Amino acid sequence: MKAKENKVAKLHVRKGDTVKVLSGNSKGKTGKVLEVFPSKYRAIVEGVNVVSKHIKPSAANPQGGIEKTEASVHLSNLMVVDPSNGEATRIGRKADENGKLVRYAKKSGEVIKNG
Repeated sequence: MKAKENKVAKLHVRKGDTVKVLSGNSKGKTGKVLEVFPSKYRAIVEGVNVVSKHIKPSAANPQGGIEKTEASVHLSNLMVVDPSNGEATRIGRKADENGKLVRYAKKSGEVIKNG
């Protein structure tokens, strides 16, 4: 019997990218990607999808309270922002002078630097 492989697809969004939210409660907002979960196809974006989390009082935090934190967003609702003009754009991959694959914005053709 063959073992099942857990292959993860190449994603258009990476940690450190600036992205725009296409749909949902945070539609139109832009932010920096803090973390990506490839297996769940979700990402956490700074200042987007902020939820209130109730914290129970503990020895470390005797007061307890309500903490604001970012929840994950599905990657289909995110689009990378073009570094040259600030608009949402699709991502392509091409080889640079050294033969290394780099990501580029399809609208302007500009290479997207990670982070």
